[in-house]
Amino acid sequence: MPSSHTSSPDDGIFTARLIRTANPSRPIAQAIAVREGKVLAVGTLEECKEWGIDNVDTRFADKVLTAGFVEAHAHSMSGMYSSIPYVGWFGRHMPDGTWIEGIRSTSALVERLRTIAESTPAGQSIIVAGFDPIYMDSERLDRFHLDEATSHHPVFVFHASAHLATVNSYLLDKYDITSASQAPGVGRQQDGTPNGELREPAAMALARDEFRSIGRTVTSHETFTHFGAAMRNAGITTVADLGNMFHSNEDSRNAIAHITRDAQFPIRVVSTSRITGGIAEAKDAVQKIFASRQYEHEKLFFPIVKLVLDGSIQGFTAVLQWPGYFSGEDHGLFLTTPEQVVDILRPFHEAKIGIHCHCNGDATSEVFINAIETLLAEHSWLDHRHTITHAQLITAAQMRRARNLGMVANFFINHMFFWGDQHRHVTVGPDRAQHLNPCGTADRIGLNYSIHTDAPVTPPGHLHTMWAAVNRVTPTGVVLGESERISIDRAFHAATIDAAYQLHLDHLVGSLEVGKYADMTVLEDDPYEVDSHAIRDIGVWGTVLGGIPQPRPTSLI
Repeated sequence: MPSSHTSSPDDGIFTARLIRTANPSRPIAQAIAVREGKVLAVGTLEECKEWGIDNVDTRFADKVLTAGFVEAHAHSMSGMYSSIPYVGWFGRHMPDGTWIEGIRSTSALVERLRTIAESTPAGQSIIVAGFDPIYMDSERLDRFHLDEATSHHPVFVFHASAHLATVNSYLLDKYDITSASQAPGVGRQQDGTPNGELREPAAMALARDEFRSIGRTVTSHETFTHFGAAMRNAGITTVADLGNMFHSNEDSRNAIAHITRDAQFPIRVVSTSRITGGIAEAKDAVQKIFASRQYEHEKLFFPIVKLVLDGSIQGFTAVLQWPGYFSGEDHGLFLTTPEQVVDILRPFHEAKIGIHCHCNGDATSEVFINAIETLLAEHSWLDHRHTITHAQLITAAQMRRARNLGMVANFFINHMFFWGDQHRHVTVGPDRAQHLNPCGTADRIGLNYSIHTDAPVTPPGHLHTMWAAVNRVTPTGVVLGESERISIDRAFHAATIDAAYQLHLDHLVGSLEVGKYADMTVLEDDPYEVDSHAIRDIGVWGTVLGGIPQPRPTSLI
């Protein structure tokens, strides 16, 4: 019997070569009907037309539609390369679609900085981002290398991990950073004098103006707008901006609500507060999150918070259990005092605010799992979904405990490519490198997980994360952890519905089901059908957000 509903001008049906829904009840379809920005029906064209809709959009007839990709760990600073020069090892597309070649040597970095200095007034800071010394065959980047570029400007090289920076002598002198400086994380030469490497926020913050400048850049309207474009260009429809301060005051809440509410803004954002300070500050932060939720709308949500426990494996600041790092100096830092973690997290857990905790090292995974076990014993919450994010060196024993506690993991699977060779030969060695980001073991144990890019640490895009999870191949062609490979079907669900689950949004996004937002990723080919090594090369036309097509710039299509 035909539907009794009256069709409206906004109703429509999209057809495609194939639709992958991430809904196990109906995993594939040929058409999807949209009403009021939501999924009305998924199935054949004839089934969708039974709702009385005659408006059929065939623009995607030769393309593949999937449930919109959900990125559960990225950062709005992904848009910063619209204003801060990129100097990373791998070439990448900027938010406006332009391509920037990578910097492949310390000398090339010095030359790039020298060129920037020539057009920069003396005394004005030079800030660049994306560099990572671990790729270089020469000695680790230090202030003396940067001094070769200029002795007339403060230079601040923000590393790709966002956990370290290297500065020149001019900047050290500007802030009187000397052998007497007590801040943890100040890199030193054998004689105790600073070598220019500043590890983690406490040390980077010594470079007050430059560090604040990055902070202002990543929270600007321009950066956030470019963040939305970068995610759209990668096929992302919902993204967690994991760890910002937009909840901190009314002006910040108003600003992000205004930006995301704009009809041209192309993604849904889970704006995630970073837990900073101690126990008293945590209680205050809970109230600020509740206040932020008054600003929520269909493209803005505040369901979770983030705690950072350690640093970066490739930066040697992640905290590892025995036997520690394979080579290089261990600079592992707990960024939150382990003994205070339970007390800091208690107000959020009791308020039923989901917690995502940055744990690169296995020592920090242990601290977080222990804390959640204590909190659950004190205060039952059967649907908390607390997430071990990154979870790169998590052990099988830790995963079994996490599963039993109802926790989930979000694996930084892109490391298998971007730093796989370095992990194999430098940071963790041949054995543990096989186990990094253990998706296969998680499946065998039954621990639910998603996969992420941590953009801008690696470029946004789930075609690459799926490719990395399926293949686990390094730039030199080495397969790291063959038994940890997963199927494309499992990777697709990790990039859609399982990521939405971690964000407490699986009732709204993550799969194409009746009543959810009509969010889709538009691909030129089917990830299930191409050769597994070609998954990351599939073209992205753009997205559909709430039934509205959002194409990439034509230069990228």
